[in-house]
Amino acid sequence: MGKTPPPGALEAVYRRLFKAYGRQHWWPAYFPFEVMVGAVLTQSAAWTGVEKAIANLKNAGALSPVGLRALPLAELARLIRPAVYYNAKARKLAALASWLDVRCGDDIGGLIPSDTESLRKELLAVYGIGPETADSILLYALERPVFVIDAYTRRIVERLGLQPAETSYDGYQQLFMSQLLPKVALYNEYHALLVRLGKEVCRGVPLCERCPLLSMCPFGQARASTEKSQPGRLEEASSRPRLTQAARSRMSRSNSSR
Repeated sequence: MGKTPPPGALEAVYRRLFKAYGRQHWWPAYFPFEVMVGAVLTQSAAWTGVEKAIANLKNAGALSPVGLRALPLAELARLIRPAVYYNAKARKLAALASWLDVRCGDDIGGLIPSDTESLRKELLAVYGIGPETADSILLYALERPVFVIDAYTRRIVERLGLQPAETSYDGYQQLFMSQLLPKVALYNEYHALLVRLGKEVCRGVPLCERCPLLSMCPFGQARASTEKSQPGRLEEASSRPRLTQAARSRMSRSNSSR
């Protein structure tokens, strides 16, 4: 079970990452609605596919709430196909566009007077928008100080030994927001830096020797120690094919029947 990190621990992580990687210039979009669309499309998708899908919408003149509502779902799905799960995401984008019509007449500036908590609840009520997507919209499109939690963040925080006692989405979010000043620029940059670290270094099979956080990471230090004392063991273990859950279940049933 996690415990409250010492004061300044998360700030130290941020400083180390910023020194190593610098500014990330995220989110790569030209206007708020494009950020909203990207936040939906990036669900379980690589950003390269999201970029292609957004480019298709732009070329079709459909990257606006009005433009999305004018498209049949099948055509919208075809345009966003590079972002995968395109049929489901087409319905999600249609729901978002409809909400904007009803909520503010497609004028995103009309959302500004609303408080952050109320807006978050409204976004979560829109079909297909969960906590991570809602918070991405709040932070990157509407510039609200809400920290976004994703799989990269969870993995990095866990390996650093800083995970909260409550390991839900809200638990991780509270961990960051209770230790950091509520600044949009800080939350924006910090999340982007964590994503970069998670993609390039702190992967499922990590490259700990390249990590700027190695000196403060118990997981990385233990891994480095194992590799030093038993060269090649970690590489051998990580190169073995992994059983799927279905395969493990079949093996379990087979063993129990013997």
